[in-house]
Amino acid sequence: MDRLDELEIFLRIVEEGSLVRAARRLRRSPPAVTRALAALEDRIGVRLVDRTTRRLATTEAGRILHEKARAIVADYEAAATGVREAPVRGLLRIAAPVQFGRRHVAPLAARFLDRNEEIEIELLLNDRNVDLIEEGVDVALRIGPLADSSLTARPVGQVRRQWVASPAYLERHGVPKRPQDLARHQALLGTSRGTLDWNFAGRGRGGPLRLEGRFRTDDIETRLRAVRDGRGIAQFLSYQVADDLVAGRLVRLLRDFETAPLPVQLLTKGRAHRAPKIDAFLDFAVKRLSALPVLQAD
Repeated sequence: MDRLDELEIFLRIVEEGSLVRAARRLRRSPPAVTRALAALEDRIGVRLVDRTTRRLATTEAGRILHEKARAIVADYEAAATGVREAPVRGLLRIAAPVQFGRRHVAPLAARFLDRNEEIEIELLLNDRNVDLIEEGVDVALRIGPLADSSLTARPVGQVRRQWVASPAYLERHGVPKRPQDLARHQALLGTSRGTLDWNFAGRGRGGPLRLEGRFRTDDIETRLRAVRDGRGIAQFLSYQVADDLVAGRLVRLLRDFETAPLPVQLLTKGRAHRAPKIDAFLDFAVKRLSALPVLQAD
């Protein structure tokens, strides 16, 4: 058990005058509190509390330790409060997917800088999942389920994978009504060896459909340009095509076969590793990102 935790349990026992009441206040079991007291006495080598079935009283050694322990715990709480209330300053390294980072995280970072004159921000835009610990990243925006349970996640919304095409393309080639219809269409894909799979759900149709495409690129903006130019059907995350759908440049397809929404989260290392600047940015960013229409998947 942590030494400070031992002292806090001992203080509560003395102040409550009862192991049972101390356990209740600490929200622990009476046996756990009793074991903690016994372990503290064994380590120090003196009896701290005289206890019978009717009463509990501190020994002379217990009274001395009580005074010292109270000062130690008070100093600790004052130090912790001082850290929490420290000025927000220093370098903040933030990672985000390229397109979402450009459109939404960069403006957010600029507003945070305006509010905190002692903050510096390094914005890393990359579509791979960065390793926060190895790469020294403070906050990462992640789309998709969280695999690493050592990280802390703050949800800010969700997005969907959507199939889209231009009105001109659909006028020439027709509108696919079900996934099997895509075999007659041009698929605009990301880069991969061989064929790529698109996953479908709904109406009893689950699992992937293997597709071939004449044009492939790993760049989202280039693929968006190609689908706007009427070169085929493509799949994007909903935030990537939201403006095009509203403007009528693209049409959403196969809506009934879309898979479940993907969570969008802000990731940080565990709370014990968080500096005030990180908590300040999280409080600022979560509220604003959660209000973005593009993160309200429908």
